[in-house]
Amino acid sequence: MGPRMFGGQALAQALLAASDQETGGRLAHSLHAYFLKAGSAVDPVDYSVSQLSEGRSFATRRVEASQGETLIFSMIASFHAPEIGFEHTTPSPFPLDIDAALQSLEAWVEHNVQASESPILDRLRHRPIEIVPLDPGSLFGTRAREPITASWMRLRDPAKADPAMQRALLAYASDMMFLRNALLPHGVRPGSREVQAASLDHAIWFHETPDFDQWHLFVTSSPWAGGARGLNRGHFYREDGTMVASVAQESLMRPKGDALERIESQKNA
Repeated sequence: MGPRMFGGQALAQALLAASDQETGGRLAHSLHAYFLKAGSAVDPVDYSVSQLSEGRSFATRRVEASQGETLIFSMIASFHAPEIGFEHTTPSPFPLDIDAALQSLEAWVEHNVQASESPILDRLRHRPIEIVPLDPGSLFGTRAREPITASWMRLRDPAKADPAMQRALLAYASDMMFLRNALLPHGVRPGSREVQAASLDHAIWFHETPDFDQWHLFVTSSPWAGGARGLNRGHFYREDGTMVASVAQESLMRPKGDALERIESQKNA
């Protein structure tokens, strides 16, 4: 097996595989997925789609992803035909000002010593999703912080994609910068020698069709962590304040080395 496959890639490809089976004009409104085994980023993946139910308004499909004989991923996605209904939404707790976020990131990179020491900053500049955090220190820094933050996201190269692909793009982005929320209060980040971190399961509810050629604010928080796991939740907002999707994920955050010793000593004190 080569380098580990990114979870968002499995989410996006599985959702597209399920969407390809849809012929009734329905679009995905929710998905629930489990990351079963670490996949390889360099080996081919086979996506198998089976229909669980189909009616006039809703259809449900299961997608299983395998590499060779190994099942690495399982997802159930539900599709819904457009309907008119009651509407309300919770507003973003952060300002919807991408220009201010860009200026803040530029200033942080210029004046903060952590910027030159953060390998993730350089990696993000080459990813297909452009990311601008509202609080760069929460993304790139190492000190403990409250487990709530937000990042602007959009496709680096506009795709003018159809609604099914737009949902897949959001699904891909929804696994980025997410599991770190549950680690923020503990002063640890993914990739640290003090933690083994991985996505365990992932759920998305699509409220509107996103346009990922445009900026979306991904507001994320973690209400709980324990037992070497952490719960993360988030919402995607358009610049006009419309909530387009909600996301939840449980992650593995198993302490190692000095971190494990600190936790054990605190419990034994």
